[in-house]
Amino acid sequence: MQTTKNCSVLIADDAPFMRSMLRSILEIGGYTVIAEATDGAEAVSKYRELRPAITLMDIVMPGKNGIEAASEIMSHDAGAKVVLCGLRQDTLATVDRLTWDIIIKPYKAEKVLEVVQKVSRR
Repeated sequence: MQTTKNCSVLIADDAPFMRSMLRSILEIGGYTVIAEATDGAEAVSKYRELRPAITLMDIVMPGKNGIEAASEIMSHDAGAKVVLCGLRQDTLATVDRLTWDIIIKPYKAEKVLEVVQKVSRR
């Protein structure tokens, strides 16, 4: 079981403000953010290079969206831990098709940390 102190995280979101908010929440919670990505293609590339313990992936991004990027990551690494992040309407549309963990925007620090901690223990 990994502890939060050595749990590396990749954040993928096209909005700088959202990446910054997630980084702050995670770092205060004891996680190490090792990289940020601005779109799905960059997220896949950084995942392959860095192999983070957990990837937080926005669903709606330009180019390759979060669902496509998460699927690509998991096709190369079945053990990848990907958490999808999105607005309620985006997220609810994917829940029926996916089994990934989800964080609903707007972010609440306690909920982000609760989901990330649960995923890190798998």
